[in-house]
Amino acid sequence: MRGSAAPRLSPSRRRFRRSDSAGEPEGEMERIDGASAATIDNEEAEPEEQWAGLGSTDVGRHCSVSCSERNTFDSGRRQNAPDQLQNELQSRRPDITEYFSSRKQRSVSQSIPGWKLFGKVPPRLSPSKQPRVIQQEFEARQVAARCSPTHNVTGRQSRRTVEPLSTTGLILEDRPLTLPAKSWEEAQSHRDQYDLMVAAARRRGLKEAQKRQQLQEEKVRQEEEICSNTLTWNQHILPHWEAERSSRRTRDLWWGGLPPSVRGRVWNLAIGNELNITADLYEIFLSRAGERTLSDDPLDVIARDVSSTLPSLCLFQKGGPYHELLQSILGAYTCYRPDVGYVQGMSSMAAVLLLNMDELQVFTSFSNLINRPCRLAFCRGDHPTMLRYFGAFQVIFQESLPRLFLHFQASGVTPDLYLLDWILSLYLKPLPLDVACRVWDVFLRDGEDFLFRTALGILRLHQDVLMDLELVSIAQFLSRLPEEELLSDRLFSCIAALPLLSGNRKWTQVLSSGRDSERS
Repeated sequence: MRGSAAPRLSPSRRRFRRSDSAGEPEGEMERIDGASAATIDNEEAEPEEQWAGLGSTDVGRHCSVSCSERNTFDSGRRQNAPDQLQNELQSRRPDITEYFSSRKQRSVSQSIPGWKLFGKVPPRLSPSKQPRVIQQEFEARQVAARCSPTHNVTGRQSRRTVEPLSTTGLILEDRPLTLPAKSWEEAQSHRDQYDLMVAAARRRGLKEAQKRQQLQEEKVRQEEEICSNTLTWNQHILPHWEAERSSRRTRDLWWGGLPPSVRGRVWNLAIGNELNITADLYEIFLSRAGERTLSDDPLDVIARDVSSTLPSLCLFQKGGPYHELLQSILGAYTCYRPDVGYVQGMSSMAAVLLLNMDELQVFTSFSNLINRPCRLAFCRGDHPTMLRYFGAFQVIFQESLPRLFLHFQASGVTPDLYLLDWILSLYLKPLPLDVACRVWDVFLRDGEDFLFRTALGILRLHQDVLMDLELVSIAQFLSRLPEEELLSDRLFSCIAALPLLSGNRKWTQVLSSGRDSERS
């Protein structure tokens, strides 16, 4: 009766029904699970006016589409769905389209993923294997394949599951099914090539291990040598500085690099104090620098430059232990030498001194170091003097490294592109800190001549690379040299092989001849 009729389906439920007026569905319906999909797909669509006359059985059948009344993940419902579907199909009157086509019902099992309202139920995951087990199975298959007396070279590869292995394991896998199988000769050739690659990789790894071992042994030897040299400096050289500083033994030890524990004292003695700077004088200029505001141009440049000084050490940046101290020393120097002022790169020089000396010694050594002729000319921007130094360097460069000199001439590389930064920073910019400190050691022993000799050594060390570069690449390469193991020993070997001579003339004579030619 109409009073006991089932409630009308909402639009969200009616969208799962299909029209049977033409015998074909109007559109695809979204599959819910194995049972509900079969029920919905085979029900006859009825006009909306007939819903009021449906019986209780029909109401239960049509209302079963409701997603709230079913558990789409119930495996039992999915397994019983084919039987219910078959009974309903038998009770229906066959349509004319069923005489021409029949639809096979797919069996639903737990292994096939079902469907939920807005997505697919994920399939059951198979247990994962350990990588070691996969590798062992792969090696076992390879051994069995090699020991097999017969090998099917004409047939297709049998379908099998191939576990993902490393790149070395995949090299020996057969071709995909879509490609012709390898012949026995080709497969054997590939296995031989693979064995050769593995052997070459092992030899390469052995060489790298030997190289690492040699580097480690060299570092141990250097540490033992530093300990021995430290004892010699403390007990025999420093107590008798004036008598021992020019001896053969002292100069040889000095060339090999000063031990870090004595470097500050040796630098302080080697630089000296020709300007007669005292503690009272330093306090005066320090107080004057404190009275100036940060908006003053020199102090503003110093503040920005100090923050970028030796960033790898994290000692001179804002908040670091030496940030304020380094800024105060440089500010005091600008008050002491306003004619020189502050030049970008001075902060690195003062920072290296501060790593090895106390505050007063840093100010004294820094002021005397800047006061030397070459350093003073470069810091003050004395272009005629700088050109004389560049000209003298070009003369010796041409005789020492003629091929590289001609290449630089053809590429348009002039000394000011690289030598200016090297001299201003005392090689702290292009070289690692430990190598630059060793350059400082010998520079304070031999004088400013060694700065230009170091430049020749760097060019000779990287001559092969520079010969293949052009102007822009050369400038970029020389601005920051690559860091290498044992770079210090290799660099100083190149420096030792290049005396700063032009014929029979020494550096000072070449520089003086350039000065005389300008006067004439």
